[in-house]
Amino acid sequence: MNGTVEDPLDEAVALHAQALGLQERHRRVEAEAAARRALALFEIHGGPHDPDVANVANLLAALRADADDLGEAEVLARWAVAIMAALPAGDDVDRLRIQCVRSLATILRRRGRHAEAAQCFAQALPSARQVLGPEDPDTTAIENELAILCKYTGRFDEAEGLYRHVLAVIEAHEGPDSAPAAAIYHNLAGLEHARGRYAEGEPWARRSVRVHAATLGTDHPDTLADEAQLGSLLAAQGKDEEAEALFREAISRFEELWGPDHYEVAVNAGNLAVLLAQRDETAEAESLYRRALHIKTKVLGPDNAEVATLANNLAVLLADTGRDHEAAALLAQALPVLEATLGPHDPTTEACAANLADIHPRTA
Repeated sequence: MNGTVEDPLDEAVALHAQALGLQERHRRVEAEAAARRALALFEIHGGPHDPDVANVANLLAALRADADDLGEAEVLARWAVAIMAALPAGDDVDRLRIQCVRSLATILRRRGRHAEAAQCFAQALPSARQVLGPEDPDTTAIENELAILCKYTGRFDEAEGLYRHVLAVIEAHEGPDSAPAAAIYHNLAGLEHARGRYAEGEPWARRSVRVHAATLGTDHPDTLADEAQLGSLLAAQGKDEEAEALFREAISRFEELWGPDHYEVAVNAGNLAVLLAQRDETAEAESLYRRALHIKTKVLGPDNAEVATLANNLAVLLADTGRDHEAAALLAQALPVLEATLGPHDPTTEACAANLADIHPRTA
């Protein structure tokens, strides 16, 4: 009999490398299959507490998050964190430990569990700055993710400081026209949108579109996300025609990439619904709101601020079209979620409370 049997450890290493390559090319299903085979082999070789197991579990967590399966993603990320927490310090161990905590924090932030995410970042960032250095890519990646969390929790100035530090490091090392720089341009545009400074955000958004299109291509998901964000900034400035075209293109392209029930489809469906509702195109707006609400509830769960915000927006549309009882039911579900996640004094929470108070006399 000719030929040789490949060593299981070598096979696991090769499968892990293959999974990373497939992830980079956005072939998630194939990447996940290779990663799961690698994980099984690493477990056989080193046991369930081996750092190689943590490394692949962390990759699988990212892949499941990309598939909008945040529940399994969190389980995998917590497994990876637990493995690394039990290991003694060392250069490779320290870096992987920091990467795993960052991944868990990002998943928790996406699930709307901001306090838990903040705790993870508070654990990872000082360690990264001390052990890896302030300009290390893993350190700046944590700062970028923390800035996103700051944006979602209304700490806009802190978010901007973090973004600008990360951008300065990236521009110094990789240049202003690099894909990593474009990712920060995108985030700065999103920050200005959150602040309500839409005109200030538009140049950042257009810059991120230009650089990502040049470096990654016009079909890349990051470029599509840039265009969708630009649409939001344009819509907020009343530039409806260009915004609508960008939203519809984003919905279509994200459906092709990731299927009809992906989170990014919901984001753009909700944004297009807002624009159409403002133009009194209520039938299509309602359909889009309901689609976005269905997807986000499935992905994020019913007790998430994004889900509650969508429910509030749909309720306003229903009230405007005379369906007060249905609107009141949605608002009554949304308000406690917003109070618990954003706080009673957040503008979205206050708007929802006002909407419910306004509609209550008509449903009594």
